Amino acid sequence: MKTAIITGGSRGIGEAMVLKLAEMGYNVVANYRSDSSKALTEALIEKIEKEYGVQGLAVQADVSKYEDCEKLVNAAVAKFGEKIDVLVNNAGITNNAPFCELPQEKYMSVLETNLISAFHMCHFVVPYMVKANEGCVISTSSIGGLMGVANQADYCASKSGLIGMTRALAMEFGKQNIRFNCICPGMIWTDMLRGVNQDEVNALAMAIPMGKIGDCDDIAVAMEFLIKDKYMTGQYVSPNGGIYMP
Repeated sequence: MKTAIITGGSRGIGEAMVLKLAEMGYNVVANYRSDSSKALTEALIEKIEKEYGVQGLAVQADVSKYEDCEKLVNAAVAKFGEKIDVLVNNAGITNNAPFCELPQEKYMSVLETNLISAFHMCHFVVPYMVKANEGCVISTSSIGGLMGVANQADYCASKSGLIGMTRALAMEFGKQNIRFNCICPGMIWTDMLRGVNQDEVNALAMAIPMGKIGDCDDIAVAMEFLIKDKYMTGQYVSPNGGIYMP
């Protein structure tokens, strides 16, 4: 049976991705950071084991920290072996604050959680994929990585960085049959979206050509597509309802 590791897997898009990976037949290692997410993640693992007959593992780790990423990958290897088929870099946070009012520790937290964590995870996982001569890495970027968004300088920078990392690694490891791609969601109903100004959310929703905000399942389906398309690498897909058309 194949194995997938996903960061930020306790809720929202991450939860939908965990369920989709299990539906696809993967054993899933799901990462969570805070103590408050422990019960959620363990319940999710119990659910996939019961409903899909796969095995799962919930691992607490702050993936902005190199040593915690090492702990996460080591736990996955200890339980499921050295063959890691899929890595999903999904951990993400936002500040949604005016740039001049952002304390250094706040913007560094976004950059470290959203971008540097993906570097850390790839640094530990990709060698296993090289050994197997195959693998798939998917990083959750954002339309904020494709366009400017006011009060989101740190978030946009981190999400743009994921796209750059993805393209470079796709070039470097293409011969080893390791594929790197990004998903750039538009407006999706997550805790992050519910936590910002809802008047702004509603105004933006009205500007979406499809006239609605997307669901987490829409992103999980995009992940499934990127896993299954064996000739897709160095690319991004952007489920966004048409709000951004490059």
